[in-house]
This record gives sequence, C-alpha cells and structure tokens, in this order.
Amino acid sequence: MKSKAAAFPYLVWMLIFILVPLGLVAYYAVTTPDGTFTIDYISQVGEYTPVLVRSVWLAFLATVICLVIAYLLGYPVAYLISRSSLKRQSVLLMLIMLPMWMNFLLRTYAWMTILEKNGLINRFFAHFGLGPFEMINTQGAVVLGMIYNYLPFMILPLYSIMTKIPNSVIEAAQDLGANARKVLTKVLIPMTVPGISTGVIMVFVPSVSTFIISRMLGGGGNLLIGDLIDLQFLGNAYNPNLGAAISLVLMVLILLAMSITNQFGDDEKGDLLK
Repeated sequence: MKSKAAAFPYLVWMLIFILVPLGLVAYYAVTTPDGTFTIDYISQVGEYTPVLVRSVWLAFLATVICLVIAYLLGYPVAYLISRSSLKRQSVLLMLIMLPMWMNFLLRTYAWMTILEKNGLINRFFAHFGLGPFEMINTQGAVVLGMIYNYLPFMILPLYSIMTKIPNSVIEAAQDLGANARKVLTKVLIPMTVPGISTGVIMVFVPSVSTFIISRMLGGGGNLLIGDLIDLQFLGNAYNPNLGAAISLVLMVLILLAMSITNQFGDDEKGDLLK
C-alpha cells in the first residue's frame, strides 16, 4: 500500500507531462481545425517522404559514427573511468559532461564560427594556400553537429554498465591468455551490449528529431523532419494539425526504432545469462 502511495506523484507527473501531450498530438493529427475527424493530414505526411528519409539517414549516419568512436575511444575512456577511484571518476565524468554544461544553442553557434567560409578551419588551410572549403550548410556539417552534441550519450551508458563488471571477470580472461584486444572483443563488448543499445537510442532519437542543428549548420537546403514540424507550428505555413500528424508519424518511427534496439539488447542479455 505504501509503495502505491509513493508511486502516486510519479503517476500524476506522467499523466500531465506525457500522456496528456501525446493525447493532444494524436487528437490534432486526426481532426480538422473545427474538430471533425479526418485522416487527410496523416495522408499528407507522405508528401514529405524525402525529408523523413533524409532525417533517418543523417541520424543513422551520426549514430554509426558515434558507435565507431565509442569502439575506438569510448570503450577505453569508459573502462578507465570505471576502474578509477570514486574521486577520480567524478573528475573524469565532469570533463566528459563539461561541454554539455554550456547552452546547446551556444555550442552549435561555436561550430558555425569554426566551419564558416572565414572560420577557423578555412583560415588554417589558407596558410597553406588551400581553400576555402564549403563546410557550412552541408549535410556533413549537420552530422558533425549531431555527433558533437550527442556523443556523450553513447559513452555514459558504457561507463554505467562497465562499473557493474567485476574485475575478477577481466582478470580471469587475462589468466586464460587473453590479450587486451580479446578482452575487449570477447568480454567487454558482449557484456556491454545493453549499454550500447541504450546509447544507440539516446543518440538516434534526438538526432532524428533535431531542428536547431540542421537549421544552423545545414541551412535551408537540408530540411529535416524536426524543422518541418517547427514550421507547421511557428512558421508562415502555420498548420498545427499537419504538424501534429508529422509528429505522430515521428513518434511511431522512434518507438519502432526503440523496440528493435531494445529487443536486440534483451536477446544479447539473455544469451549472456545462459
């Protein structure tokens, strides 16, 4: 009885801030401005398939690159942090999270300064008689912004799950003759698959729905689904019902991606427990 009472505030919070907004999105997606039921807005979403495909592709690309970085850099960093003293762990985690303490908008503005025609990179290459290179307002700049902003979300779950791996497991593998590479590929990676699946979700979901990064680093020629939704609510095209329909399709897409990733993580976890 006490446990149910303790959960009541969370249930109220979930009702107000999750279920009610989702219900409103679903309602506006299937109704006209005068409240009449219709599926016209959902059918219109098909007209924006290129934008949806571009959003999924760039988010997928950013997620894959984050996975590669996590393999090359994230695992050593996460392992180092997880095996450090508690005091040192706090310092190392602070260094990883330090860029995220800065406002998201300011971080993206910084990349605009770096990538623009007269930015730091082009000025550096100018000393060697190279450039200027067109780096801003490209899909590459959008992916770079996604990676920079969301890479910590790939590393932190790895750190979290590595802290739960006993040193005895790694020592046993080393006693059996496993070198550092085999410890990584045969022990650490299989045991951290749930962390990888969590990291994939935490990178892919905000990447596929972002609009600030694509607007500031991609320009008007790299419209993503987040920009499209923003335009329906705040732009000249003001059409909240269509925006709600697009949001509903995006939610379904995200839930599908999360279910596939979670299923993969659960399967791997079950294999390890056998």
